[in-house]
Amino acid sequence: MKYVGIYSQQVGNNIKSLLLLLCFPLIIVGLVWLFFFILDFLGGYDYANVPGRGMVYIADSHLEFVTYMALQTLPWIAGIVTIWFIIAYFTNTSIIRHATGARPLERRENPRVYNIVENLTMTCGMDMPKVNVIDTPELNAFASGIDRNSYTVTVTTGLCDCLNDKELEGVIAHELTHIRNKDTRLLIVSIIFVGIMAFVLNLTTRMLWNHLIWGGGNRRRDNNGKNGAGVLIAMVVAIALAAIGYLFVLLTRFAISRKREYMADAGGAELCGDPLALASALRKISGNPALANVERQDVAQLFIVRPPYASQGISSMLDGMFSTHPPIEKRIAYLEQF
Repeated sequence: MKYVGIYSQQVGNNIKSLLLLLCFPLIIVGLVWLFFFILDFLGGYDYANVPGRGMVYIADSHLEFVTYMALQTLPWIAGIVTIWFIIAYFTNTSIIRHATGARPLERRENPRVYNIVENLTMTCGMDMPKVNVIDTPELNAFASGIDRNSYTVTVTTGLCDCLNDKELEGVIAHELTHIRNKDTRLLIVSIIFVGIMAFVLNLTTRMLWNHLIWGGGNRRRDNNGKNGAGVLIAMVVAIALAAIGYLFVLLTRFAISRKREYMADAGGAELCGDPLALASALRKISGNPALANVERQDVAQLFIVRPPYASQGISSMLDGMFSTHPPIEKRIAYLEQF
């Protein structure tokens, strides 16, 4: 296997990032419209105030009412999602550092790592990224960042202690390839979108649970229970649609994630010039990749070998069904074919 077409890989990842940016708003619009459509279908409304027509019986104008309600709601949702995305996009570095417990690694603290990173960046003609470290005996590493000012390679102290120079060079070359291929930018976009949908899904699930536990008395006091039943129906519909949206985003992330690991393995092997050293490093890392303080499954996908996570909830269960990393045995087998 030979790593070729890095420019094509960069262009492809930039296009995928753009498609994600375009597809996600379409998913939001579709889910909002479908939410009101299902409520209307279930009889959640009898009359509506349609502009230019006054109070209109729903049966006379179902689609018009549903579209009107969706259009009234979308600006608020779009505003919230946009603000969330902008904040997350420009604060992703600090968010990831907080989620992983990483800290800047000083050159004087570990000149060995700095020398390896510098030599590899000069070899491939790229700018020197920042270097972070996680103080843990577990073995793992990842790359992150969206531009030259935020590109970062992060390693664990356990990785530095357990790998020899050639193996560590192979791992760092793998992470630098992610940066060269623009994988990190693509992953940051997908992490943000998955995070938004996960928040909506968990929020609606918690609201339904609280309603069932604490809302019984209120439902009994409602007029014939209609208002309580309407709220319950709305929550169930919201959860179902949030789960569908979350599933779509996961499928999108799944489609873009597995290939990038094979490409980074191949690119890293070519950059360091020793595919067997990278294969040996992966074999060692796979024996102890767990990071006790990394519980967010969206951040876990950044690592060279995905660590297990301990977060709970429906979103975690769905996420676990779609692994973003190919089996480590297959990755090692590919490298050993070089």
